Amino acid sequence: MEITRTRRPRPKVVTLSDAAAARVREIMDRAEKPYAGLKVGVKNGGCAGQEYTLDYAEAAGPLDEVVEDKGVTILVDPKAILFLIGTEIDYETTKLSSKFVFRNPNQTDACGCGESVTIVPASEA
Repeated sequence: MEITRTRRPRPKVVTLSDAAAARVREIMDRAEKPYAGLKVGVKNGGCAGQEYTLDYAEAAGPLDEVVEDKGVTILVDPKAILFLIGTEIDYETTKLSSKFVFRNPNQTDACGCGESVTIVPASEA
């Protein structure tokens, strides 16, 4: 008897809201040259210990996690994957500002200004 294994799709490390996807497409369309996608990561800094990073990516790194969502290519820095699992990136506009917002289930704290966060790596469940 032969056993057939079915692979289920792997969940995306990050997803984009409709507003974030539209804003990223708009930014990429206005860029001075073509880019491979939006690079997302986490770096040490700020009063809460860590900050999210967003930047243009000219090419995917050999260990980057490549996520396609709503017509946008997101490249996740391999050092940030465990910190970002399950994160939705949104784009909010208020009367005083507009910005990308990270809704991260691994985030445990944030500073008062909202620019820096404390994130724990996702545990293997």
